[in-house]
Amino acid sequence: MKKVQIALFFLLFSKLSFGQDYLLPNEEVLFSFETKAGKKMILAKDKHGKYIVYRFGTSKKIELEYPEKNKESWNKFTFAYYSRGGGVQNLAMDLNNVFFKIGNFEYSIHENYYSESNENDVGITIRNTATEKTSEIYGKYNSVKGSLYKFRSNKLLKIDEDRID
Repeated sequence: MKKVQIALFFLLFSKLSFGQDYLLPNEEVLFSFETKAGKKMILAKDKHGKYIVYRFGTSKKIELEYPEKNKESWNKFTFAYYSRGGGVQNLAMDLNNVFFKIGNFEYSIHENYYSESNENDVGITIRNTATEKTSEIYGKYNSVKGSLYKFRSNKLLKIDEDRID
């Protein structure tokens, strides 16, 4: 009985100390990063392709998980990209975005490269479609796992050919 109590204590303690699981045992990371404000964003999928999910929050609490984990989740996300070569003299850039919408709020997860400054940029833009106001969440590029670039060819998300932002 005492061994069971000790095991339960450690199980509960590990959950409280290390927060919620951003990645479940049946999932794999498609793209993730830490924000400059110390939060975490993860885009993950079920290992068998049953669903895709976005999670965002602190190390102790997932503040937003979207959408429900089911086959329809794949239809809630789109991908768009823009690429211009030619080096610095042509202001070459590579822009990659995953979009989803919750009510009046449109989320854009981005991973970009700009040759002029030779910088990579990662983050989330949240736009209120009713007021057109936007908020930016800046990510730390050195914390990135995965790549949005892979959505160009992996056929996981619908590609929006008309979108550049």
